[in-house]
Amino acid sequence: MKKKSSILKLSLLSGAVYFFLVSAAHLSGLKIPGLYIYFDIPSYPYQDNIVAFLSLGWSIFFYTAFTDVLKNIALVKAILIAGAAAIIILCLINIQTNFQLLNDQADIKIIWLEIFMLFIYWLWLVVFYFRLKKNLDQNEGFNNDFT
Repeated sequence: MKKKSSILKLSLLSGAVYFFLVSAAHLSGLKIPGLYIYFDIPSYPYQDNIVAFLSLGWSIFFYTAFTDVLKNIALVKAILIAGAAAIIILCLINIQTNFQLLNDQADIKIIWLEIFMLFIYWLWLVVFYFRLKKNLDQNEGFNNDFT
């Protein structure tokens, strides 16, 4: 169980760092691919500030879950649910938006790649969450038999 919690813990820390960097990129206006999903689409400073604020919140949630993954397992579950919703919304934005009207040089393939990478990271978290949760549930049942 220690290895599974360590992998999940480090994965959550990497998410905290990533979302902090997303926040810093948006706050500074640096359109860095990977940190700025729609990096080649024009945006207004108020939009960047909103994304920066929300990304900082995600970073804090990930960091809080990282500090004690066993104690904060419910927060990890909430992060996964919110992450699934975020990925679905990003996909809907991509499907419903004609990015060529906003920038005729926009490359939707890169945007899809960035979202796919977020999905892979989310899936990684899901796998290790359920592995850890399974062990926690088994140990809880074991402990209840002898208490």
